[in-house]
Amino acid sequence: MGLSEAQLRAWVGETLGEPTYRGTQLAKWIYQKAAADFHRMTDLPVALRARLSECAVVSPNAISLTQRSKDGTVKCLLRLADGNEVECVLLPYEDRVSVCLSTQVGCAMGCRFCATAQGGYTRNLTAGEIVDQPLHLQRLSERRISHVVLMGMGEPLLNLDNVVAALRLMHDEVGISYRRMTVSTVGIAPKIYDFAEYDLPITLAISLHAPDDETRARIMPVNRKWGVDTLFQAARDYFEKTKRRITFEYLLLREVNDTPWHAEQLAKKLKGVPCLVNLIPFNYVPTPDEFQRPEAERVRRFRAILEAAGIEVTLRVERGHDIDAACGQLRGRHRGKPIPLALQAR
Repeated sequence: MGLSEAQLRAWVGETLGEPTYRGTQLAKWIYQKAAADFHRMTDLPVALRARLSECAVVSPNAISLTQRSKDGTVKCLLRLADGNEVECVLLPYEDRVSVCLSTQVGCAMGCRFCATAQGGYTRNLTAGEIVDQPLHLQRLSERRISHVVLMGMGEPLLNLDNVVAALRLMHDEVGISYRRMTVSTVGIAPKIYDFAEYDLPITLAISLHAPDDETRARIMPVNRKWGVDTLFQAARDYFEKTKRRITFEYLLLREVNDTPWHAEQLAKKLKGVPCLVNLIPFNYVPTPDEFQRPEAERVRRFRAILEAAGIEVTLRVERGHDIDAACGQLRGRHRGKPIPLALQAR
């Protein structure tokens, strides 16, 4: 897992002494057919399958816990080879099948409302560990995965080399269009410029959550280093480089960032920025601040102010409330605990 077709061709030829086209066959089985073991690869000779099983694994990682929501969402806890765990989510919709992937074990950004942040940061994921997640999820879906969002555990732009390598594998080997991929960031301005230099037609989603420095710094420590104005400039420049409209994620916290004043300030800041605002009513996570979810009327009022200013707004379709929907909850709840047999992945 994590080797491209070209690398697999080289490995098969140099290490196993087999014809290099066997590497192409391996790539198709691993990435396009999501095969989990070599014995399923029926167009490979039986002797080669046996040899591969003795000297290699498709992936050393395994799903240790699966939770299924009544709305069709499937959330998985993936146990990595070193014993660390990350979360990934399968999100089937009527018109698409999306997956939400993690890029780090934990996160160092310290956002006050985030379950992942409470567990701290451990390490970056490799490109193979990132691309392994949608392939595990594909085995649980009858429909083909069409969309990828990197909004799970971790800050993708702090693992940029591995993230870009994984995006390229998902595009080149799995067959998912770059235009159906989204990378989320808390707003590390220099890394936004670095990401833009790759010139990939990928949507950038910025976790904004406040239009002013005072409010944003209170809930997102990253804002103390790169303020709101710096972030908006980086967003404009990303659009100019890639021609991809920015998505601003805005988590609504009751009486923290959801007042008419906040909506009005946000509308002013977004003037002239090609963007979409995605409003997300807070999905309760126990935090030291004990944030609360706003009532529907507060959400409606906030949205109306933005729309009156000509800003395109969506309200996130909420999924998986009954299965610890917020990222980091599942890992935090089961960290270091044995997995009950009734919940183990089969």
